[in-house]
Amino acid sequence: MRFRHPDGSTVHLAYCTNVHPAETLDGVLAQLRDHCEPVRRRLGRDRLGIGLWLAKDAAHALVTDPSALRGLRTELDRRGLEVVTLNGFPYEGFGAEEVKYRVYKPDWADPERLDHTTALARVLAGLLPDDVTEGSISTLPLAWRTAYDDGRAETARTALRTLAERLDALQELTGRDIRVGLEPEPGCTVETTGDAIAPLTAIGHDRIGICVDTCHLATSFEDPLSALDALTEARVPVVKSQLSAALHAEHPHLPDVREALAAFDEPRFLHQTRTATAAGLRGTDDLGQALSGEALPDASPWRAHFHVPLHAAPAAPLTSTLDVLKAALARLVGGPRPLTRHLEVETYTWQALPAELRPRARSQLTEGIAAELTLARDLLTDLGLKELP
Repeated sequence: MRFRHPDGSTVHLAYCTNVHPAETLDGVLAQLRDHCEPVRRRLGRDRLGIGLWLAKDAAHALVTDPSALRGLRTELDRRGLEVVTLNGFPYEGFGAEEVKYRVYKPDWADPERLDHTTALARVLAGLLPDDVTEGSISTLPLAWRTAYDDGRAETARTALRTLAERLDALQELTGRDIRVGLEPEPGCTVETTGDAIAPLTAIGHDRIGICVDTCHLATSFEDPLSALDALTEARVPVVKSQLSAALHAEHPHLPDVREALAAFDEPRFLHQTRTATAAGLRGTDDLGQALSGEALPDASPWRAHFHVPLHAAPAAPLTSTLDVLKAALARLVGGPRPLTRHLEVETYTWQALPAELRPRARSQLTEGIAAELTLARDLLTDLGLKELP
């Protein structure tokens, strides 16, 4: 979906396909047929943006076979779909029964991460619509914190500088401006937007910036306006923003609240949980750890890294951080010039929701994703953007 910003530029809205597990190119093509095109039709749109997640094997097939890349581009066009952004965070196995810590490997100190992201950039350059020259890729925020020392930090910085050089060369070759954004996430080396400023300033290249995920922003209790203002002041480019909402518990000490939270403690994904105390931010790596014993103080609200559907906050006594998303979006695109032109709804946890909230049929998932995009569209038009055909 495209929108005209008051400054005349085009803002793109997509939804991320990591909600539909696929490891191979055939799986990606099936996603377009079974999910993405039905969402477009449900919205009554001639064109729909999707943020493709391409696992290692799918990306390799596309970057090594020009005919396969042309075939994917043809299939996108045929189904009324367009791609300006990729989710390059998960490497493989995102549809596995247990993902947890695996999603952070390989990290930016591993050569596979540089190779994979380079492949994604080359693929994206071939998938961009004819009238679009800018593409974006989100990637993990360097590494998970526990396996990251000074040596690996320097290796990661070198890899990102090499990536920037390759992106420069790619633009010279294709005319496509591909940028990559580190996506701060609780528990990682770069946990907050503030943590991103120093390493990105050290890299010092405008093709390497930040991806602001509003669920992660909220989970870390960051004030969205202060966070975005600090990035602007530091001249760190916002490459893209993922529109998502975290799980919020206002009174985690109450038994009924803890019971409600326990329904979201599932075995597939990591749900980092945080609370803001007078002594600073406290947290656990997973929701179950927070609920067991006294691992996390419960005198103040808790937020968990669980991407809940934008249009459907959990029932009381829980809620979502949709207000954080709205505030961030207002600063991102509500000013005289957009801070980013690539927005992506990223609720990948539909099938991880409590059983009674999960979509039981493909059509229900289609309706849910369409409802999220409708909400995002309404937020954008309320900010003065004009929806384009």
